[in-house]
Amino acid sequence: MSIRAGAAAAPHAERNRGRTVAVIGAGSWGTTFAKVLADAGCDVTIWARRPEVAHEIQVARRNSQYLPGVNLPKTLSATDDLATALQGARLVFLAVPSQTLRQNLIDLEPFLDRRSVLVSLVKGVEKTTTMRMSEVIADTLDLEPDRIAVVSGPNIALEIAKEQPTGAVASCADLGVAQEVAMAANAPYFRTYVNTDVIGTELGGVLKNLIALAIGIVDGVGYGENTKAAIITRGLAEMTEFSVASGADPATLSGLAGLGDLIATCQSPLSRNNTAGRLIGQGYTQEETREQMQQVAEGITSVPPVLELARERGVGMPIVEQVQMVLTGKMQPKHLGPHLATEDEVPQAELSLGAPPIGRLKRLFDRMKGTRA
Repeated sequence: MSIRAGAAAAPHAERNRGRTVAVIGAGSWGTTFAKVLADAGCDVTIWARRPEVAHEIQVARRNSQYLPGVNLPKTLSATDDLATALQGARLVFLAVPSQTLRQNLIDLEPFLDRRSVLVSLVKGVEKTTTMRMSEVIADTLDLEPDRIAVVSGPNIALEIAKEQPTGAVASCADLGVAQEVAMAANAPYFRTYVNTDVIGTELGGVLKNLIALAIGIVDGVGYGENTKAAIITRGLAEMTEFSVASGADPATLSGLAGLGDLIATCQSPLSRNNTAGRLIGQGYTQEETREQMQQVAEGITSVPPVLELARERGVGMPIVEQVQMVLTGKMQPKHLGPHLATEDEVPQAELSLGAPPIGRLKRLFDRMKGTRA
């Protein structure tokens, strides 16, 4: 269960005065989160891969490519030099594409303070290893769990950059570290809660992208609200069953990192995954979709590794399977809706969190046969 972080007695800026943090990645979400941290009173430096982006943020207080029309705080610094960005940073927030995270970690390791906590803002799965981002951090840098955190929730970047109120969840195996991260990110318009369920918090952010792709596809086809409501509801069931089979607390999937993020991503035209799905539903290829968007839709790259993990864990994910079929050209977008409810004609229960995984059932059955023999 999430716990509200921070006392409201002192102003945000006073609470975080002298707190030095870094944000790695200057796309829409990285720049937005750097703004949140600066507005919360932190001393923030954002690292941009391209020097011209760093220069625009530093001098013009804009990131016109990703956040058009948004003025950034004067207290926000920007650089294209990793050593400068990481100097003195206790909290290092990672906002790079999931498939480049490992290389980014290798690049920043020489400049990382040995006491720093790395906080993933990335909602994806590494294709080559099927690892979540916190697992990639641990695997690459050999960090203990109390130095790895994640932040997730209903976080449409442009809305937050315009200071429209929302919330998020900071999660770490060490509750004290989660509270430290949450305190750093508590701006007047951005409230951060905490929990210790890293798996559930992280998977909520990953899996909702896949359901948002499905929503976009049927929206592009022209289906209405009933179809989309069914996908969201059944999609949440798939997300929860997958997450619980992976070791998550089911309550997390009912919170901001699960249901909250799912609603925002599925209904917002600003959602990259919703937009990608809609273009695909309208008949655009994946390549044409990438050209149109000029941004990464993490859901597209996450579909294959998530399905691989689902099969390993004995979890059925028919909606995600159908999204994969559309992406690979094995199913027309207009056929996604009629196949929502189940993989066959047999009526099924809506949610079966209490049921043991298939592997456990088989072992139990085998033991029973042995006893009878």
